[in-house]
Amino acid sequence: MRTLTPWGPAPLGAWNARAALNPEPRMKEWWIQVGLLSVPLLAVYLHIPPPKLSPALHSWRESGRYFTYKTQNIFYRDSSGALGSSDIVVLLHGFPTSSYDWYKIWEGLTQRFHRVIALDFVGFGFSDKPRPHRYSIFEQANIVEGLLGHLGLRNQRINLLSHDYGDTVAQELLHRYERNKTGCVLINSICLSNGGIFPETHYPRFIQKILKDGGLLSPIIARLMNYYFFSRGLGAVFGPYTQPSAAEYWDMWTAIRTNDGNLVVDSILQYINQRKKHRDRWVGALTSTSVPLHLIYGPLDPVNPYPEFLQLYRKVLPMSTVSVLDDHISHYPQLEDPVGFLNAYLNFINSF
Repeated sequence: MRTLTPWGPAPLGAWNARAALNPEPRMKEWWIQVGLLSVPLLAVYLHIPPPKLSPALHSWRESGRYFTYKTQNIFYRDSSGALGSSDIVVLLHGFPTSSYDWYKIWEGLTQRFHRVIALDFVGFGFSDKPRPHRYSIFEQANIVEGLLGHLGLRNQRINLLSHDYGDTVAQELLHRYERNKTGCVLINSICLSNGGIFPETHYPRFIQKILKDGGLLSPIIARLMNYYFFSRGLGAVFGPYTQPSAAEYWDMWTAIRTNDGNLVVDSILQYINQRKKHRDRWVGALTSTSVPLHLIYGPLDPVNPYPEFLQLYRKVLPMSTVSVLDDHISHYPQLEDPVGFLNAYLNFINSF
C-alpha cells in the first residue's frame, strides 16, 4: 500500500526510498521464513527414529543370534536342515540390504543342506553400524572367517552363495583359500549372482556415485535420505514385473535404518573404489581357482548389464557354469525369481 499525503498518494519512488531507509520489517519476515523452513530440515538432519519392525522382519531377527567380531556385534542366522546331509552353505548378501534378502529361498535351502548360515555384514541389517569407520571388503571377509570359527566350522568345507557386494567378499575369501592363508575358509564351491565382479562392466547408480564421491556433501545427503527416495532408487534395479511389494520395500528400508545404517552408506560405498584398486587380486582369484564355480544371472540388470557383463564373464571364466534366468529378471534374482534361482543353484550343487 502506498502512503497518502495531503496531495494524494506518495510517489512510488518516495515509498521505495522510505522502505530502503527502514528495512527491518522485511528482514524480520525473511528470517521468520528461513526459521520455519530450517526447523523440519534440522530435525531430519539430526535424527528420525527408525521404523518399527514388521512381524516378518521381527521374526527373522528373533530367529538369529549375535557374535562379537572385535568390538562389533554381528547378526547371523544358522539353521539345521536336511538329515543325512553334511553340506554347509553360507549366504553373503548384497548392498545396501541384508541377510533378509535370502528369506524366500531359506526353506528350500534347508531341505538340501545340513546347515544354512547367513550373516549381516558390519554396517548392514541388524549388525552394528559404527561411525566413523573404514568399511572394507577385507574386514567383511575377516568377519565371515570369524563367524565360522565361532561356529566351530573352520575345518569344514563350505559352499558360498553370494549376491552383489557379497560376490566381492566371496572373491576375497577365495583369494585367501587359494593361497592357503591361516584361518581361511575351506571353500567347496562358489556361486555368484549379479555382482560387480568386473569393475569395467559395473555401472553404479547415480545416487551411489554422489554418496561415494560427494565429499562433504555425502554425509548430509545420507542423513536426508528417506523411504521415498530409497524405494524409488532400489525399484530401478528390479524388473518391471518383479517389483517388491510395499511391505518388502518397507522391510528393506527398516533394516537399513536400524542402528542408523543410513548414516554409514557413504562409507560402505567405498567398496566400489576397492573393486577397482584390487581388480587383479579378486578377478585373479576366480581365473586361477579349481573350485567349482557358477553364476546365476538376471539379465535385465542395469548395474551389470546384458550382454556386456555376461560376454566378459564367459570370456574371462570359461570354466564356470552359468544359469541365465528369464529376460525380465534383474539385479535381485533371489527375490525376483526365487524358484528359478533356487533350482539353478541346486542343479549346480548336485552337479559335482
